[in-house]
Amino acid sequence: MFDTLSDRLQGALGDLRGRGKLDEEAISRAMREIRLALLEADVNFEVVKQFVAQVRERALGQEVLKSLQPGQQVVKAVHDELTALMGSGSSQLAFTGRPPTVILLAGLQGSGKTTAAAKLALLLRKEGRSPALVAADLQRPAAIDQLEQLGKQIQVPVYRGDGTDPVAVVREGLRQLTADGVDTIILDTAGRLHVDEELMQELERVRDEAKPANVLLVVDAMTGQEAVNVALAFQERIAFDGVVMTKLDGDARGGAALSVKAVTGRPIKLISVGEKLDQLEYFHPDRMASRILGMGDVLTLIERAEQAADEDDQKDLEARMMKGRFTFDDFLKSYKMLRRMGPIQGVLKMIPGLGKQLEGMDEIDERQLGRVEAIILSMTPQERGLPKVIDGSRRKRIANGSGTTVEEVNRLLDARKQMEKLMKGVSKGKMPDLGALTGQAPAAAPQPGQRKATKSNKRKKRQKSRR
Repeated sequence: MFDTLSDRLQGALGDLRGRGKLDEEAISRAMREIRLALLEADVNFEVVKQFVAQVRERALGQEVLKSLQPGQQVVKAVHDELTALMGSGSSQLAFTGRPPTVILLAGLQGSGKTTAAAKLALLLRKEGRSPALVAADLQRPAAIDQLEQLGKQIQVPVYRGDGTDPVAVVREGLRQLTADGVDTIILDTAGRLHVDEELMQELERVRDEAKPANVLLVVDAMTGQEAVNVALAFQERIAFDGVVMTKLDGDARGGAALSVKAVTGRPIKLISVGEKLDQLEYFHPDRMASRILGMGDVLTLIERAEQAADEDDQKDLEARMMKGRFTFDDFLKSYKMLRRMGPIQGVLKMIPGLGKQLEGMDEIDERQLGRVEAIILSMTPQERGLPKVIDGSRRKRIANGSGTTVEEVNRLLDARKQMEKLMKGVSKGKMPDLGALTGQAPAAAPQPGQRKATKSNKRKKRQKSRR
């Protein structure tokens, strides 16, 4: 997500981070790099111009130039301006006091609108609401069938009407679903390959009939500036409240996400970060700015972990780990929880300061991770619970059963030992050796003179306490 933009911006700011003093030339050089990075990311030209001017003004301010860490202050200025650019307001949806709340989704054909409707329904169901879907896209023949199939997958009711008038379908759908007691109704409306008068008139009629609390425009992040042009066209006719940005996980540039709020004045409300139906989340501009600048995203990481972890399993695992026990059953539970949090590449990038230390790990093949699960599932229950019984012949059997090699099995066994050793250290109050974990060299051992000095200091302290 935004990999190209992130690399360019971090490179532009890298020279400033560690500087103890900044001059106008260094700042101007960094601003040029930032400007090029944003333009190459397909960000709107006027947006880039204003953004760079605001960052430059703050960077040349006396509070920055006279601070102890001016480079960090410039990075903070870029972070703050990125946050403001993407929208510093709330990303929460509006819900009416008297149910049902109606949410209308609009957009062009191919933007992922029908899938986004199902993803939104699942997100709201997980939040404790009772959502339902209305198939009001009568232009695309497969749209209704697709929505019904998605509704079955997420266990959300779908209203399918008769006839060719979307207004009549919406009217009857609202009546029936309200009688059924649902509290949120999501309307999947028709899209077109291009913005046209017929589409807009149909949307206006559906909007007037439904009186939605939220009108959300679904745009494809991969289309860059074209997504912003589409948003402008819709904004002129349909006053939408916010944007649902799809395919953001595949967008290496970020032009649409960085431009749409500034150009239309409407915030991004929700983002799709993967193909799975549970990979829709609320958009937080400050968190996204942190990710772009390589600062991680701890809050989203925690939220995903809480959603992925079964509460009872989590408590049991914590208790076992604090006792210094870490079997392959525990390994498998942790591994499955990690995979439920999303693609490993995205999870790693949420850990602050870990990007550079884990260089290359963001290119881990998900299929390779599946081999780990295959190895563990090829073990017997006794072997998973008591790994020390796994001798040479068992390793060969496990390798054959999982379609892997003995070397891969050995590496997994070693990894479990390291994790158990780490947990035993933590349970005894010892900090783990981060240098060993990240491949960094350990701290240099003290010289003989230093060691003697330390012993001498301890002796003096004992003598002083006796007095």
